[in-house]
Amino acid sequence: MSGMMGEGWYFEDYEVGKEIRSSSRTVTEADIVNFAGITGDWNPIHTDEEFARKSVFGRRIAHGTLTFAIMTGLFARLGIIERTIVAFYGVDRLRFIKPVFIGDTLTAIARVIEKEDRGNAGMIVMEASAVNQRNEIVLSSVVRFLVKKRGDV
Repeated sequence: MSGMMGEGWYFEDYEVGKEIRSSSRTVTEADIVNFAGITGDWNPIHTDEEFARKSVFGRRIAHGTLTFAIMTGLFARLGIIERTIVAFYGVDRLRFIKPVFIGDTLTAIARVIEKEDRGNAGMIVMEASAVNQRNEIVLSSVVRFLVKKRGDV
């Protein structure tokens, strides 16, 4: 497989059924505040401790889309798409299953479920999820992306 020269995996390197697990990362208050600032989503369930305390969650939670962004970042850190990704094609069946709290530690897990040769590139389809420190699934999705094939420039 690739990776020795700072390149990610090519279409041919992906195997249906292969599972990939990332390193872990703890969600901080700074993550939530920075994400609110970037997106403009200042919903009090994320940013107002007193409001959130009275909610069904009992405290502030991370934005679901922040959790998704952290998951994609954890996958990026693996280097498997470094210099080989052509395009992020989309997400199917994205679900926010459990709340993510400040102090939760997330790990990304993916399993290749489909490969499709598209001529100049290949479509990779993966079941991608994020789990917390208790190994509970907090987010599930199916992601699709195009990657270079061997010999492609």
